[in-house]
Amino acid sequence: MAATHGPASIPQDQESRPSPAQRPNDAFAAVLGIGTANPANCLRQDEYADWYFRVTKSDHLTTLNNKLKRICEKSGIKKRHFHFTAQTTADHPEFLDRRGVPSLDGRLGITQDAVPELAAAAAARAIAEWGRPATDITHLVVTTNSGAHAPGADLRLAALLGLRPTVQRTLLYLHGCFGGCSALRVAKDLAENNRGARVLVASSEVSTLLAFGGPDEDHLDALLATALFGDGAGAAVIGVGDGDPTPVERPIFYMVSASQATLPGTERALYMQLGRSGLDLGISAEVPALLRGTIKGCVADMLAPLGLPVVPGAGWNGVFWAVHPGGRAILDSCEAALGLEAGKLAASRHVLSEYGNMLGSTIFFVLDEVRRRRQEGDCEWGLTLGIGPGVTVEMMVLQSASSQD
Repeated sequence: MAATHGPASIPQDQESRPSPAQRPNDAFAAVLGIGTANPANCLRQDEYADWYFRVTKSDHLTTLNNKLKRICEKSGIKKRHFHFTAQTTADHPEFLDRRGVPSLDGRLGITQDAVPELAAAAAARAIAEWGRPATDITHLVVTTNSGAHAPGADLRLAALLGLRPTVQRTLLYLHGCFGGCSALRVAKDLAENNRGARVLVASSEVSTLLAFGGPDEDHLDALLATALFGDGAGAAVIGVGDGDPTPVERPIFYMVSASQATLPGTERALYMQLGRSGLDLGISAEVPALLRGTIKGCVADMLAPLGLPVVPGAGWNGVFWAVHPGGRAILDSCEAALGLEAGKLAASRHVLSEYGNMLGSTIFFVLDEVRRRRQEGDCEWGLTLGIGPGVTVEMMVLQSASSQD
């Protein structure tokens, strides 16, 4: 991987090619509507540790309780939403013992309905902002880490929304935290290669239900995960103007370029695996350091061929950022490695604070927050970053449509 430092320059062999700024906007897919949704159950982070040890009947493990409290205090999270409740654990005591009776079937039995229903709530909001009937959706891309079904959440979601039976469906499983970014990349390709296509992309996560279990002194990764993850769904409608956009459609972001990079030798640094007792998560403490050493090169390699007209001398602060908030340490590492000014990751930090890490769904919340915070004179160009198992870095260059008004 190239160790490029600072904003990328245009290689000489590409100087004759048109840059994104020279191409018409209707050549690119655009985000035409964004929607988000969360389960009703909401827990404050400063109360979570005591709640968790109470419902798991583990009040006697005071050392672990205090450890979880310290993790929560440093997490940068104020509250999170969850599909499960205390009643869920009362109804399914087998969920608490990850080493005891197999519980995967019981967990999947709940997520089978919960995933598409939460996705439908987010998708309905995205479609409403888009402004056209749901029956005009031609393609559907769904991503989740919270299921293992066929037919899957995509088919149920299509039925809940009243999509046509001819809608072309794509379902992505177990992409981890970069799943939403991957789904957006797939949607961009579908929209740009199928004239007139309107792609609904949705991510829905109730993975805390799959991963929930009692505390275990031998598996501190699980303790970290229980302090970090929340449930939520995000959706967007994607389409290309084709030179004659429907008047009701109003682009939010143009999707200029997408890429993916895998950091060599990091396969076990972040991982997810469905097992007999649910979803196992592995999070290495080395991940923030890995990102500090590599993220600048990943971004520079992506931007090098594009020749973006960023503000001279502004460095990476010359673009806006929509970074998946995998955790406070992840955001701090990206900010430090890229030399970002305080506030450049404000949207990501706000989403982390209000919702926690909702895996692939989180990027939709961040994009929604970025557009809400935009003011006249803000950066025209921006980047999304999703970081997940692999370690995989999924990136997309965006152009704000509001800067073109």
